[in-house]
Amino acid sequence: MAARGALFALILGCAAMDAPVSPPDLPFIAQTGVAMKKMMKAMSVRPTGDVDKDFVDMMVAHHEGAIEMSEAVLRYGHNEQLQRIAQEIIVTQHEEIAAMRIAVGESPPPYVPAPGHALDGH
Repeated sequence: MAARGALFALILGCAAMDAPVSPPDLPFIAQTGVAMKKMMKAMSVRPTGDVDKDFVDMMVAHHEGAIEMSEAVLRYGHNEQLQRIAQEIIVTQHEEIAAMRIAVGESPPPYVPAPGHALDGH
């Protein structure tokens, strides 16, 4: 669990820095930047009067952002340990999204395996 937090902190730190980014990093920074903006916008839910549903809506957006950022690490990263952590993040975030949706009486989304995961046919 601490490793997931460290990976997320690293991504946040890179996205927030004003330091120059080298050309090989540009696609990763661009993809995670888009994911972060999309996540932050989606997390700004209009209160419905149902705290539980509002919580799920915010957390689903947060989890989907984590999935998209993990996909960027899988696409552009080179560290095998981080690749495995990113795959684990994708799997667990999908599971948590399904659990939260079920908890508020919604249907869970279809499961999409992490790239490189045994269930995706590769």
